[in-house]
Amino acid sequence: MADLEKIAEEIQGLTLLEASELVKLLEEKLGVTAAAPMAVAAAMPGALAAAAEEVEEQTEFDVMLTEIGAKKIQVIKVVRQLTNLGLKESKELVDGAPSAVLQGVSKEAAEDAKTKLEAEGATVQLK
Repeated sequence: MADLEKIAEEIQGLTLLEASELVKLLEEKLGVTAAAPMAVAAAMPGALAAAAEEVEEQTEFDVMLTEIGAKKIQVIKVVRQLTNLGLKESKELVDGAPSAVLQGVSKEAAEDAKTKLEAEGATVQLK
């Protein structure tokens, strides 16, 4: 394997013109381009900041009932248990699917609700 330290030292000793020629040569030989990522970043200055914000872990989730499934009554019972709503309100929520069963809950509570609803045949999404 090549001595990477030696290569790094040689690259540091290049003039800007020589470094530019080296980049072009490597692009041709390797079939890549070094300019595209920088051009995209320059064209979209807020893109890096937006990407950094997206990396933050989501702390609040919404439990969305998308489909009821075949066991409507069991799904209504689970919704009543999760939301502390009355029978009529729970039935309306289930009949109105897709609808939010829980909003702004922790990841653990959302996953628990999803598990309980899916056990009764419902289809659930976490947002």
